[in-house]
Amino acid sequence: SLATGAQLGPYEILAPIGAGGMGEVYRARDPRLGRDVAVKVLPAALAADTERQRRFEHEARSAGRLNHPNILNIYDVGQHEGQPYLVTELLEGATLRERIGDAALPVRKAIELAIPVAYGLAAAHEAGIVHRDLKPENLFVTKDGRVKILDFGLAKLTRPDDASGAGKSAARTVAVDTGQGQIWGTAGYMSPEQVRGQQVDHRSDIFSFGSILYEMLAGTRAFRGESPADTMSAILREDPPDLTTLDKEIPLVLERIVRHCLEKSPGERFRSAHDLAFQLEGISGPSGSASIEALPRESAGPAPRPAAAFRQLSYRRGFLHKARFAPDGETIVYGAEWEGDPVRVYMKRPESPEAIPLALPSADIQAVSRTGEIAISLDPSYGHNGVFQGTLAVSLLFGGAPREIEERILHVDYAPQGDAMVVARDVEGKGRVEFPLGNILYETAGHVSFPRMSPSGDRIAFFDHPFPNDDRGGVAILDLQGNKRTLTQEWGSAQGMAWSASGEEIWFTAAASGSGRALHAVKPTGELRLIAGFPGSVRLFDISKSGQVLLTRDNIRLGMYCKAPGATEERELSWLDWSLTGELSPDGSMLLFDEENEEVGTNYLACIRKTDGSPVVRLGEGRALTLSPDGRWAVAKLPVPASPLIVYPTGAGKKRILPTGMTNVANARWLPNAHQVFCVGTEGGLSRAMLLDAEHGGIVPLPLEVAATVNGSAISPDGKLAAVGFKEGSSVLLPLDRSESRPGPPLERGERIIAFTSDGKWLFLENQGRSLRIDKVRIDTGERAPWKVMRPPDPSGIMMMFGTRIVRDGEAYVYGYARVLSDLYVAEGLV
Repeated sequence: SLATGAQLGPYEILAPIGAGGMGEVYRARDPRLGRDVAVKVLPAALAADTERQRRFEHEARSAGRLNHPNILNIYDVGQHEGQPYLVTELLEGATLRERIGDAALPVRKAIELAIPVAYGLAAAHEAGIVHRDLKPENLFVTKDGRVKILDFGLAKLTRPDDASGAGKSAARTVAVDTGQGQIWGTAGYMSPEQVRGQQVDHRSDIFSFGSILYEMLAGTRAFRGESPADTMSAILREDPPDLTTLDKEIPLVLERIVRHCLEKSPGERFRSAHDLAFQLEGISGPSGSASIEALPRESAGPAPRPAAAFRQLSYRRGFLHKARFAPDGETIVYGAEWEGDPVRVYMKRPESPEAIPLALPSADIQAVSRTGEIAISLDPSYGHNGVFQGTLAVSLLFGGAPREIEERILHVDYAPQGDAMVVARDVEGKGRVEFPLGNILYETAGHVSFPRMSPSGDRIAFFDHPFPNDDRGGVAILDLQGNKRTLTQEWGSAQGMAWSASGEEIWFTAAASGSGRALHAVKPTGELRLIAGFPGSVRLFDISKSGQVLLTRDNIRLGMYCKAPGATEERELSWLDWSLTGELSPDGSMLLFDEENEEVGTNYLACIRKTDGSPVVRLGEGRALTLSPDGRWAVAKLPVPASPLIVYPTGAGKKRILPTGMTNVANARWLPNAHQVFCVGTEGGLSRAMLLDAEHGGIVPLPLEVAATVNGSAISPDGKLAAVGFKEGSSVLLPLDRSESRPGPPLERGERIIAFTSDGKWLFLENQGRSLRIDKVRIDTGERAPWKVMRPPDPSGIMMMFGTRIVRDGEAYVYGYARVLSDLYVAEGLV
């Protein structure tokens, strides 16, 4: 350490300021110019370290190339008695880390600080310098509010600056070794490419910037883990929680900017820090002083605009599947199931107050071609979240028997040039977009929905959903060679899409959380705007050439009915409007469930409730999975890829985290020994299973590796055997001592395993539908026996009965239902 009054070259040391891994910093006096400066000194002990000295010199040369008000100014470099030193402007204030602390900044202040950082980065990038260690500790806010970027010790030179006179040799001297396999930066703020030890460019700094901006707004780090390795794994595999779920109002356009910075792929981030700064300036107002409270949730279109007019077209009670305009732009064709009857296709003419059913078997409308051919889905069965699967057939709008084309199709649209079709379907557990039918353009481990061909016929818009049974997802676009581009962030619920009449925008209905979908528009370039919000939830189906919009307003409710031990009647145990069953305690006295109402946020909320109807107890974020045998612990998981399991205490205690290494855990069941949790899910496109130590998190892999989609599991009463079912119609019996598995009893396609009987010889099976059929099957012989059929008292709008849990051989049980009541509207004046 240098004493006060010591001389370092021409500088007089006044006082120490701080110390770090790259040297000691002092306040000093420059008598030649009569000003105070900051002097960073590399002590002799560190100067002997070649790498540290190289980084020290590199910081001086990197920052010395830059002259920008938001980058720390370098005044001088030198050596004194073998000690290298660096002289910079003296800053008074605090680092951004000190400013943030453990609390979020006000939205206005966060934007105010972020803009100059973006401009400083832009200047560095334009000079061919990538910082590579951007973090709150390296951002300084002066007393007068200026922001400075510090510490270019890990900076990378991306190109030589020939204009400065530096030749190739100088560029090599300045550059830090960044060979493949080396990792530079700080855990928590590194980009995915840094974590992987790959070559980086300016887009790596943009990712780090996004992590910092997220932390300023949320008050917590975007990526966290118990160790640096865990944190880096989170950077590669996870997305931070949505900012829009926070208590304070954060404009959705700001959320989109942060998400755009944090894209895992560099090519999907902002192209430059200058573009990023421009976007931030745009939401802060021309002078940077606009009221954040007055900001729209998305960038709005021109104002004022005429009020839209809505005309109701349907009045019956039930669920409307899909609707399309006919080629004349006035006739409307839709599929609906009214008053609990099977779905039928109806035609509504403007001169008639009533829609008439077409002479077709039970079917839903999929699409109408420009020549009047209609694509229909015969005998559609409910899958999830308003998605139905049926046999694709074609007919004529004004008559003709349907001709079957392909089984198990989800969505269809016609190409504008003729009768070629784009389809969405699920095949072997993967979602596909095909155009034409049979030609795979895109495939995902999640699912895809609502594909719509552009009026020009050269692009396909669709929703890309990360999970098979969840309608959360974002808008994406494909060209006819299968090149995909994501246009929006992930929405909590996304259903309904059409191209605008001009073909310049994709209109869609989605909600950030919950099911209250609003009408939005996005351009193929990614510009997003809100068109209109509505009370309740809407689904968009079609837009006519004249700009009329066809949509439904839906009243959606997911609820639960339970029969408690000793009760003679079922009791509704729903909490808000989106309650999903998790598991019953072995004695049937407690229900674990999750609530997915928009009020609880996009990560959902795991809860417990006594089956006598006692008040709900909230446990924490996540989708409910399983209860411990004594009811003291509950397992949940966040609805994001590679999420670990969360073990919540149902009473006193601390939560625990159990990593699984799986992309998605489909089922979890607590073993009777209360010490282990059986998990089955997917990893690498295959279904796998494991046992987790419920207290310490140890993993015991089990011998299961199949290319099939898990559909329910159960643990035998003695805890020695797991039964796992698959949607394709098979099952496997898996000894938990890791001995060889054997085939289980055959299942019907889509049949789900619920539980073992108390003697361990039979399995309860659930057949989902408008009514709920529960059967039993012997695990050794495959003998089947009916057990119970449950029907809703009011069948109107019932989409599905599902989620059955059975204990004590059926003395207690719970099941869920989904009800959607739809009204069809045509709207004019939406722009």
